Amino acid sequence: MKKSLFHNNDIKTLLLLPNIVYYEVPFLPSDMGQSNIFILLILIPLTFTQSVKGKVCVCDLKNSDPAFPMNKLMKVETSALQCTGTITSQKMTELDRLVLGLQQRIKQLEDNVVMLEKEDDRNLYGAVSLRIIELEIAEIQDLFNKLNSTTKNYQHLSLQTAAQLDEMKNTMEELEKFDNVQVIKKERENQRIKRELEQCKEEIKATAPPPTVPPARCGLGRMVSVVGPRTYSLTVYSTSYPYGAWGRDANPARGDENKYWLVVLLLSNVYGHFVRQYNTLSTLLIGIGQTDTYISSSNPTTNTIQGPNMVMYGNALYYNCYNTYSVCQFNMTTRSVSTVALPKDAGYNNKLPFGHLAAAYSYTDMDFATDESGVYVIYASTSNFGNVIITKVQTSNPPVLGQTWTTSLYKGTVTNTFMVCGVLYATRYLDKETEEIFYSYDTKTKEERFDLKINIKKMQTNIQFLNYDPRDHLLYVYSDAYILTYELIFQ
Repeated sequence: MKKSLFHNNDIKTLLLLPNIVYYEVPFLPSDMGQSNIFILLILIPLTFTQSVKGKVCVCDLKNSDPAFPMNKLMKVETSALQCTGTITSQKMTELDRLVLGLQQRIKQLEDNVVMLEKEDDRNLYGAVSLRIIELEIAEIQDLFNKLNSTTKNYQHLSLQTAAQLDEMKNTMEELEKFDNVQVIKKERENQRIKRELEQCKEEIKATAPPPTVPPARCGLGRMVSVVGPRTYSLTVYSTSYPYGAWGRDANPARGDENKYWLVVLLLSNVYGHFVRQYNTLSTLLIGIGQTDTYISSSNPTTNTIQGPNMVMYGNALYYNCYNTYSVCQFNMTTRSVSTVALPKDAGYNNKLPFGHLAAAYSYTDMDFATDESGVYVIYASTSNFGNVIITKVQTSNPPVLGQTWTTSLYKGTVTNTFMVCGVLYATRYLDKETEEIFYSYDTKTKEERFDLKINIKKMQTNIQFLNYDPRDHLLYVYSDAYILTYELIFQ
């Protein structure tokens, strides 16, 4: 609609539209007839004052919004540049290099001491060797000092950076109040959509697949996804014991095909001393009709269970023996225990456990896995620099260690492992809702892959136990006192 604004006839009309003002003002150049021009104003929170002098229209515009604090924005940009310059990839790997160098020097020192003990003639050779060892110890002490100093510096840097990030976050939240047309909010939403689109493209894009196991080995194609959970329930113990394990016998005796076993670590989330069995999944879920088979009346003691990783195969439970670097085989019928020792530098007693950046999983130095061919023990050793080692366990009585494969996968970055058709798969913690199968090692071809992207949807934050059952192709999971199953999908 049109509305007269001024009494001066030189200003014709004001056209009113939402948020837009048009002023129609006469314009008369000297060499042509009169024409009209339009002055367009976008309405923002302004106050108008106007006056008319002769044929001139004067509008004074006053912005009622506070001035934008440009200095605060510049401060955020400066802080961001400082953080980028301070935290470099070189610094992030410096601690790893120091620890690795320290491990190598200590190993060399141990070798030199052994040589001295064998060849010491209690004369000049012994004195010279002792002097060399003293120098090596001094160098190791220097490395320790440097490691301690670097660790303290990084702790200080971490605290300082965290404070800067909090300050930048608070400042940006304050600056967002000036974003009247919500540009930042819309841009953030656009970025989220772009990330999801790129992730979708990556998943669809035909990248190199995980190792494809030849049909002659177990009859399965490559694993493409994990579906579930199919089962999700608390046990009869409720939430009292977050560490434990459960599953089925991967090679059951006749008549035991439907049995399920459950072990909870009743002492300090570390130690167990009996195995509970149920005849069906239903009786396990409602907690009736159980049978308890005790390894020992005491807990812990020699040959009882240490750590949440264990499997059942051929009516025997395989697990880490208490306070040793040995594999225990507990016969469920005779209640006898047989053992076989891993190499002396194998991790045990929480020296080389599973974990992630936020936490380590207590006493998970040894993991056990079953697949179509039998039982494996997965561990790490100092001689392999803390990287994962796979050893086949011959299920004779007593058990015997079979073929061994070494990998370049550092165990401290892994949360769990399992075996399918001779292929080791490793998981890592992404966030509270997602675990990712990111790695595989084919024991047939010795091929390693670090680029798998198969997600597991978690119902609880942590997964303390995970194992594959070759009979039903399910993953059995113990997660913060809950028991779950997931189905593996093969192409």
